[in-house]
This record gives sequence, C-alpha cells and structure tokens, in this order.
Amino acid sequence: LQIVFQDKDMVVVDKPSGVLTVAGKEPNPNIAQTVFDSTKADLPTADHMVVHRLGMDTSGLLVFAKSKAAVRGMNGEFRERKVKRQYEALVMGHIAKDEGLISLPIMRDYEFPPYVRISTDDHQRALLDLDPEEVGKKILEGPKASITKYQVVSREEFLGHPVTRVTLTSISGRYHQLNVHMAAFGHPIVGDSVYGYNGEAVSNGGLTDEELKELAPNPNRAEERLQAAIAAAAKDMPPCVHAKYLGFRHPISKKFVEFSTESPF
Repeated sequence: LQIVFQDKDMVVVDKPSGVLTVAGKEPNPNIAQTVFDSTKADLPTADHMVVHRLGMDTSGLLVFAKSKAAVRGMNGEFRERKVKRQYEALVMGHIAKDEGLISLPIMRDYEFPPYVRISTDDHQRALLDLDPEEVGKKILEGPKASITKYQVVSREEFLGHPVTRVTLTSISGRYHQLNVHMAAFGHPIVGDSVYGYNGEAVSNGGLTDEELKELAPNPNRAEERLQAAIAAAAKDMPPCVHAKYLGFRHPISKKFVEFSTESPF
C-alpha cells in the first residue's frame, strides 16, 4: 500500500493498475479494504471510507475519508465538482495542437452495454424504439454534456511508433469520458482494449466517418494502420492512463491541499 498522505481525517493513496477501488462481485483484492485494514478509520466498514473511485485499470491518486465528518465534507466537494483532478495518458499518434478542448456529449451505448458512445441525434432517435423494461432506464438517459481539456506534455515514440504524452482534465467527470473522447478525437489511449483500436466498445466513439468530420474534425488523427500497430505492441499492457493530480479543500480544516504522483509509464 503506497500512502501519499495521511492525517486523522483522510488518507491519500497511489493505487496500482489492476486493483479494484471497492469490492466487486468476485472476491478480488480491492484498495478500499486494504486501506481500511491498514489505517485507524472511525467508520464501520471499508465501503464507508469511499468518496470517489478509479477504474480497475487506472492507476493513481485516491482519497479515502476516515470519519463521518470527513465523508460529508469530501462528498460535498465531489458533488459540487470542486475537486481538481488531472490525468496523464499516452495516446496514439502525435497530437498537432499543444492544447485544446474536446466537447462531445456522451450517452450509454444501447448496442454495447455497459459502455458509452458519443451521442448524436440519430442515436437518440434509436432509443425511442427500446423498451425500458428490457434495456434498463440507465441506457435511456439523455445525453450528458462532456468536456475534456488536453495539454501536450511531450511527443514521444513507443516501440518505434509515434505517441503523445498528455495531461487530461475531465471538466464534466462522466463515466469513461476520457477514453471515449480520445478515441473520437482520433488519438485513443495506448493499451485501451475497450475504446481503442478493435476494442470491445464501438470504435471512434461510435461516430461514422462523416460524423467525425463534422463533430470531431482532426486532420492529424492517428491512422488506422498506426492504431493497429500500437494496439498489437501494447496488447499485454493496461491502459496508459494515470490519475496524477488531486486538489481539494480539506474536509475538516477547509485549507486547500494538493497531491501529485508520477505515472508508471
């Protein structure tokens, strides 16, 4: 367990890739239980400490509360989107601009649940024919406005292929937002076997070639041949995305605190 910071109210840890944040259906190891067993939290179970999560394959910073007052304070910070979170990622190809915004609405993917895709009028119309009893209400939720900010750190090579190291800020904080936005932008995250090349979800965020030109124009998109080559080279790697920075008001003292950690790739 790599503890970055701890006081009587909270603990910040650097989660490795491949570990769940909380217990799932299968009895796999999870970081919340490890934190609970290793720290003296004034809470009944590990689940009570959880105020946010990272996906199993995402490494990086997680904060856990150690008291009821800290849980209330942290939940308020996250609910009001006052927590500053930045991720570092390696993406396919060289991004042309040094920084920019990707603003594309996201919807649940009715064809490949539980994944998401970029929302379009055509896909919203397709939902009208679905039965909520069969597909579930979550699938039929309206599109969620989503904005990702990217900043180029460096343009690099990965096993002889061009990749870009970027800082990603999820301004809206949607489920799988960074992954689907980067795929639609034409620079999927290296090692992403869901939204990347030939992944489990629809490619290019579910957009057709015409929709890509209209909604996500990018003449420097990583070509399909390059995406295939990088995907093959990274097939045994977890996605190269790391929760690098966390900044928020301390739940008790109300002082602004910030933490950062190096990415493993």
